[in-house]
Amino acid sequence: MIFKRIFLIVLDSFGIGAEPDAGEFGDAETVNTLKSVLTSDKLNIPNLKKLGLFNIEGVESADKEAEPGASFARLQEASKGKDTTIGHWEIAGLVSDTPLPTYPDGFPPEIIKQLEDAFGRKVICNKPYSGTQVIHDYGQEHMDTGALIVYTSADSVLQIAAHEDVVPVDQLYEYCRQARKIMTGEHSVGRIIARPFIGEFPNFERTPRRHDYSMEPPGDTILDLMKVAGNSVVSIGKINDIFAGRGISRHTAITSNEDGMEKAIAELGKDYYGLCFVNLVDFDMKYGHRRDVDGYAAALTRFDEQLGEFLPKMKRGDVLIITADHGCDPLAAGTDHTREYVPMLVCGEGVKKGIDLGTRHSFADIAATISKIMRIPYATKGKSFWEEVKE
Repeated sequence: MIFKRIFLIVLDSFGIGAEPDAGEFGDAETVNTLKSVLTSDKLNIPNLKKLGLFNIEGVESADKEAEPGASFARLQEASKGKDTTIGHWEIAGLVSDTPLPTYPDGFPPEIIKQLEDAFGRKVICNKPYSGTQVIHDYGQEHMDTGALIVYTSADSVLQIAAHEDVVPVDQLYEYCRQARKIMTGEHSVGRIIARPFIGEFPNFERTPRRHDYSMEPPGDTILDLMKVAGNSVVSIGKINDIFAGRGISRHTAITSNEDGMEKAIAELGKDYYGLCFVNLVDFDMKYGHRRDVDGYAAALTRFDEQLGEFLPKMKRGDVLIITADHGCDPLAAGTDHTREYVPMLVCGEGVKKGIDLGTRHSFADIAATISKIMRIPYATKGKSFWEEVKE
């Protein structure tokens, strides 16, 4: 059987339990995004259950499926991180032995001076902050003075927030490009993020015109190799930003998880060979970081409903892989990501059902498997599971 397309859907932050080294990343050994979401009465995920989500090793649930519709595994992150960039790079084949820089005390004075000199504006805040809270606390000062709100998080990010009436979005994007040039060497943060907002105090709100300026992956990913081989690599959501456009043939922006799944479903009706790589960021951005258990559960419920639309439309030669890039336990202390195992479900005509792949020790096993499915040689630390699941 010839396999034509792989649909790789990342449920951003959907962890399934603490990794053994969670303490080294400041997390309790009890962090577990799935377990926390299961406490909500807003959760109803029959399609994920049917595929085998609750059959995955380490998932504490009596609600296991007798005959799972997918093969499944628990993936452990080999990279030194718990952020979006490193997680996606590892899914695509690159294991990062050195963590990207983070700034729990804000950026050093020499960096702030370089930013202010480049922008021709003062910088305010310079602390780790929630994105919604920072515009509440600093938005009016920004509007009164024109100073840019620069902040970070537990991730390797530098974020710049500005009101669209004070700084036009195109100008904010230019500031981010300037910051990207400054944040190099030891300060090579994973992402520079533009965070435009609108409204009046105290009702400021962020707009969907966010834009990420990512550091380029430090080596070839499976995306690069697939594109070079003449395959289509379709990005839906922030995949294009995470990989700085590398290895992408066609990019589609989205406004929400629901919009992302609608666009993924639309891709099923097109004809091409290659990879459709989808990121659904609302789980992380809107619910994980905000510690909103019910919101997270409701979003998973809606994803499951759309998964029920997606599965019957898959064609012969299509493979679906569902996974995540890190955790963001909505019942954990603080507002940051959590160092967790992630689920992996794989299905499609020609893929065995119910194969328990156990715990695998790198997200890069996905890239290794894609290389086998598409017959594209790729050197990665990951190990393919294709021989175990193909019929």
